[in-house]
Amino acid sequence: QVQLVESGGGLVQAGGSLRLSCAASSRTFSIYNMGWFRQAPGKEREFVAAISWRAGSTLYLDSVKGRFTISRDNAKNTVYLQMNNLKPEDTAVYYCAAEPPGRAIEVAALYDYWGQGTQVTVSS
Repeated sequence: QVQLVESGGGLVQAGGSLRLSCAASSRTFSIYNMGWFRQAPGKEREFVAAISWRAGSTLYLDSVKGRFTISRDNAKNTVYLQMNNLKPEDTAVYYCAAEPPGRAIEVAALYDYWGQGTQVTVSS
C-alpha cells in the first residue's frame, strides 16, 4: 500500500510558477513509476507528466512541454512537478499517482495509488 500526499498548490498569476510535491509513505517508493494528472471542472482527468522508477524516462503532455518539469528524489520518497509560465488553462486539481514498473506511464487507469489532489488556480 502506498499513501500519497500532494502539496504546493495555490493561486498564481499567469506567467508565474509553482512547485508541486508528492510525498509517498512506502519504503519501496523507488520502484514505482510516478505520474501527475489533472482534472479541471467539467473535464476528464488528463495526463500531465510521468517519470519512470529509475528516473530514466520522462513523458509530458504536449501543452506543458518546456514549461513543466517532473523529477523525483528517491531518498526523500518524493516526486515534484515544477510548473513555470503557468497559463489560465493549467487551472485544475492536480493529482500524483504511483504504479508498478512495466506499465505505460501515461495511462491513468494503470495507476494503483492516488493522492487526494491539490488545487492550482492560474488567474489571467
